[in-house]
Amino acid sequence: MNELSPANRILLIFNSATGQPGRLGTVLRKYGYEFDIRRPGEGDALPDDLSAYHLVVVFGGPMSANDDDLGNVQAIMEFLPKVVASNALYLGICLGAQMMARHLGAEIEPHPEGLTEIGYYPVQATEAGQDLFPDEMMVYHWHSEGFGLPAGAELVATGSVFPHQAYHIDERIWGIQFHPEVDDETHERWLANSAAKTDRPNGQDPDQQRAGRAKYDAAFGAWFERFAAKVLVKDRAPAQLGCCD
Repeated sequence: MNELSPANRILLIFNSATGQPGRLGTVLRKYGYEFDIRRPGEGDALPDDLSAYHLVVVFGGPMSANDDDLGNVQAIMEFLPKVVASNALYLGICLGAQMMARHLGAEIEPHPEGLTEIGYYPVQATEAGQDLFPDEMMVYHWHSEGFGLPAGAELVATGSVFPHQAYHIDERIWGIQFHPEVDDETHERWLANSAAKTDRPNGQDPDQQRAGRAKYDAAFGAWFERFAAKVLVKDRAPAQLGCCD
């Protein structure tokens, strides 16, 4: 892999018309990054040249990484080789992690027993991930498919329902199955728009999810701040704001 880019811009790619950076945006803004938001499903083109970007983030969405008939999936899958060939860091969240895994040759499949993870479920650090994850942590999920582990990837977090929860390649390409970006506003929007989907096998209903959020989200959010500082930001110091900013 190439050395990392020193650029100050972050490319945020959404698979829905309403997706927002949420907690991820709140955390990374502290370091002075500028965001370039693209929604390929709404007609936004994806850049050919990534030299101006420090990080590319592909967020989740309700579709499958195998849905080649959808314009956003096709556009992102055609874009990912440029990411791999670039100097930019990559973070795939849920669908974004599955898309990159698929591009790198892994299978994206539903659980063999039809189970989902919709709500709060535990993940565990692997031996390789002990510097990044606690032994066990409750995280927020919303997915019915999982990714295989791409060739050359190192698994850093696992789970009992979907064993592949987080991976990296050369500490530059990262994929996580869960959703650290989901803040309170995002969570309520998802529940309002998709509450009917929570009755899928192993899913948690809205009341269960809200209870889980009240119990687990503070620790989950604190973990993401540490993860971002160590993995996404590296040694960059928080931006110094002036007296009137």
